[in-house]
Amino acid sequence: MLRIHFRDADLARTRVADAPDPLWEIAVSLHRLQTRKGRYVHAAWYRTARRMLRERGLERAVRETLLPLYPRARYFPDFLTPGQAPGAAVSSFREGAELLLAAPPGRVRGEVGRLARTVGAPAWAPRLAEPAERGEFVRLLRAYYEAVVEPWTDHMQARLEAERTARFRGLLSGGADGMLAGLAPAMRWRAPVLEVRYPAGVDRDLRLDGRGLTLVPSYFAADAPVSLADPELPPVLWYPVHHRPAPVPPGPGHSSEQRLAALLGRARAAVLYATAHGATTGELARTTGVSASAASRHAGTLRDAGLIATVRDGGSVLHTLTPAGAAVLRAAAEAAGAAESAEVPRGARRAADRRTARQPAAVRRPPG
Repeated sequence: MLRIHFRDADLARTRVADAPDPLWEIAVSLHRLQTRKGRYVHAAWYRTARRMLRERGLERAVRETLLPLYPRARYFPDFLTPGQAPGAAVSSFREGAELLLAAPPGRVRGEVGRLARTVGAPAWAPRLAEPAERGEFVRLLRAYYEAVVEPWTDHMQARLEAERTARFRGLLSGGADGMLAGLAPAMRWRAPVLEVRYPAGVDRDLRLDGRGLTLVPSYFAADAPVSLADPELPPVLWYPVHHRPAPVPPGPGHSSEQRLAALLGRARAAVLYATAHGATTGELARTTGVSASAASRHAGTLRDAGLIATVRDGGSVLHTLTPAGAAVLRAAAEAAGAAESAEVPRGARRAADRRTARQPAAVRRPPG
């Protein structure tokens, strides 16, 4: 178990990352390739990842270079997932690559040595302390990222936004205690300590000492949360987002056009609009005037179409827009605005424009 000790100052400095950490997602996606556990959740990714690695000629490099450095074990080197102070999480591959290249050679040698003592490291690994060797390694990382991680950026961002919404709602209703208590079941908040379920045999304490904690929801992680092994580094905790099993692909006679056609109708449109700021199933029912079971059914259809994401938040189920859902709302608002403008006579439009100029502008576009 990992025990993270908070002070009052740490609670004020705890934040949830606003974007996936690319280098961390590289690491845990490589872990996914080493196990069948949790494969049903990422079934579509497994199929496309294997194919893309084969088509781009990366299978051997991944097997011989990347997998030995990212073992699915209790330790892999911290320099491979660098943090950016003060947030301690990176939001782009370029930023992460620059930090990885800037890691001090002594730190790289020390962490590779720890890997060798813990689970074993390839004989060539100490050469990563040399800038030229590390540059070649980063180029391989980029090729892997572009092949099998970057195409899933929208999915990762949608899940992360849903998790951020859940943490924000917890913060609003219960303060920092509410935000941290909602991290169950993988973590348990027993103020002032956050107890984190960790791999068997690991028992450690992390004292934040006023530095705060960055929480980073992870799309590909399927196991227990993970923090950096070195307690002197900026405190960061990666943890898996709650996944629902991927929807069954449509069979013969059930095309994507037919699935999207199921979205037509006022009830589902109302549910989609009500999800713009995040809403539980009960809130969707109250907002749209339908029963809870009907709201759940409409949300399921929208989720299967890729327009909303769903996460469990304590005893409730929270629905938020995906980038595709937000784009649908934006397009609908723009189309409605264009149609309204075209139908208004020119003289009436000028009068309306003069009235609008004297009033606060109304927000027509749903947030996305």
